[in-house]
Amino acid sequence: MGSCCENDCGLTARSEGQRRTLRIVLGVNAVMFFIIVASAISGRSTSLMADSLDNLGDALTYGLSLFAVSRGTAAKARIALLKGGLILFAALAVSSQIVYKLYQPTLPSYEIMGIFSLVSLAANAFCLYLLWRHRGEDVNMSSLWECSRNDIASNLSVLLAAGLVWLAGSGWPDIVVAFCLVILLLRSAVRVSSSAWSTLRTANV
Repeated sequence: MGSCCENDCGLTARSEGQRRTLRIVLGVNAVMFFIIVASAISGRSTSLMADSLDNLGDALTYGLSLFAVSRGTAAKARIALLKGGLILFAALAVSSQIVYKLYQPTLPSYEIMGIFSLVSLAANAFCLYLLWRHRGEDVNMSSLWECSRNDIASNLSVLLAAGLVWLAGSGWPDIVVAFCLVILLLRSAVRVSSSAWSTLRTANV
């Protein structure tokens, strides 16, 4: 009897810890979406726009994950599948931006790209730090860890693009980095969805 109580208490404490972390990272990503999308429009940067859509996807993902915290394994797996779909949607949205830039090329502002990629990097590093201890707890938190790790790679890629735009005096580095981010997002969507399907099949056995 005492063992069951200890297990229940442990699960409750873990769920509360997850909720606290998710509320914080949800707020950070929601604020960062508005900051980065404004800077992307102002700086005419496709890679920065990809970063902003990533923040929006993360905010939606964290909201869904907050909903999933107290749900069962099967429910968490279904929500993880939805997260995979959101990541895929972000990849398609960035792809449309790349196509548009190919037909309407512009020189982005490397100053805005550099400054706001650093701001976003700091915010995402903070989120990654908070999610680190939850990364192996369940499929829900594992998929969030995947998203957060991708965010760091995205920020560093945009920072690299800013430097290359400055050196080359061309908008091509911005487009190339945005394309690389699309590949990263597609890989992440497949990985998250595959893990969710595997967990869902196991839960239904």
